[in-house]
Amino acid sequence: MSDRIVVVGGGFAGTGVARRLEKLAPRADVRLVSPDDYMLYLPLLPQVAAGVLSPRAAVLSLSRRLPRTVLVPGRTVGVDLDARQVLVRSITGHHEVLGYDRLVLAPGSVTKVMDIPGLREFGRGCKTLAEAEFLRDHVLGQLEVANASTDPDERARRCRFVVVGGGYAGVETAANLQRTTAGLARRFSRLDPSLLQWHVVQHGRELMPDLGHRLSEDTRRVLVSRGVHVDLGTSLVGADDGSVALSDGRRLATSTLIWTAGVAPSPLVGRLDAGTSRGRLVVRPDLSVPDRPEVFALGDAAAVPDLAAGGGAVCPPTAQHATRQAPVAAENVVASLAGRPTRDYRHRDLGLVVDLGGAEAVAKPFGIDLAGAPAAVVTRGYHLWALGAPAAMARVATNWAVRTVQGENTVRLGFLTGSSGRLAEFEHTDDYLDPTAVRAAVARVVTTP
Repeated sequence: MSDRIVVVGGGFAGTGVARRLEKLAPRADVRLVSPDDYMLYLPLLPQVAAGVLSPRAAVLSLSRRLPRTVLVPGRTVGVDLDARQVLVRSITGHHEVLGYDRLVLAPGSVTKVMDIPGLREFGRGCKTLAEAEFLRDHVLGQLEVANASTDPDERARRCRFVVVGGGYAGVETAANLQRTTAGLARRFSRLDPSLLQWHVVQHGRELMPDLGHRLSEDTRRVLVSRGVHVDLGTSLVGADDGSVALSDGRRLATSTLIWTAGVAPSPLVGRLDAGTSRGRLVVRPDLSVPDRPEVFALGDAAAVPDLAAGGGAVCPPTAQHATRQAPVAAENVVASLAGRPTRDYRHRDLGLVVDLGGAEAVAKPFGIDLAGAPAAVVTRGYHLWALGAPAAMARVATNWAVRTVQGENTVRLGFLTGSSGRLAEFEHTDDYLDPTAVRAAVARVVTTP
């Protein structure tokens, strides 16, 4: 009987592990559990939300990348580590149980939600493909309603957009969407472009502090030059269906609150019988879970020791680390099955890139500060390289070229009109079960051999 390896998660980490396992263990029974049949290239989501890229340009087909892996279409809602069983809720709504000899946990992360009145009901995220598409349709809809309205207060409220979070996701989302709405507003005959108001609310004193003061200031200047209000040292304290309240006492009338203030590990991690550190699964340097040598974890949901940084640091939850942890995890899975020694993960960060729309960007490759057009070239070049598939690279490059020639796309698709837009709806954060519930559910389902 071939070794059974279950990989949870179809993101950078999980897909990378399965892809490497196909080469290292061609006879193993590898199953990858993912609710979607694609790997999402997360750094491009702000461009999807802004209509710069079509949704399909930001994804890679799992079936094409993993021809020998069995794709299990569903969401892992629990794991019984003692019984070595994974509980999957299929896209059909039924439960399925997968037994395993080795388990690789790479469930990724979700938007971090704080206990702020109104946030769960009225905050909108940009962490999944559906959220990005919903956000684009929502923003376009606000402009359409404002253009048709004769009420000046409603028009002002519809034309104000508030982004909470001054990290990479927040800055890129605000920068790209502001540029899109500025272009679109000129196409509405009854809409004054000066009504558009974009706010970036950041509790810290700098935007993207990890980039350093110089690039943080460069980013702020670009945003301010476009008319974006950058509110530093300010937090969200409340929200309702027509306004947001800020910590400096202001209440801004708006129908759009975009929440990008950090990420949290998948809720699955907190429901396992395993140790965590700040919500992330504790793992050894070789990515194995202590006292569970048959379980490996990596990516955003794992607290992987950063041996390059030292001092007890853990790797940040970035696509770069997830991508590079994947082959190490796969090699260690195979080594553990063969009784060979495993190796530790060690990688030095190559830097960061931030797209600000058009010819504007900031980047820090290998510690070198870049801004403007040179940074934009590096940023787009990095994204194309990181996609790693010629077809995907061609789609993205073609989308960029079409956008340059055609300009803004005013089409609102409308297929998510019936959705609430709530973070929990799109990110399924309420789907997961605790160990007791998992065991009860497993007892009612026949285990897949």
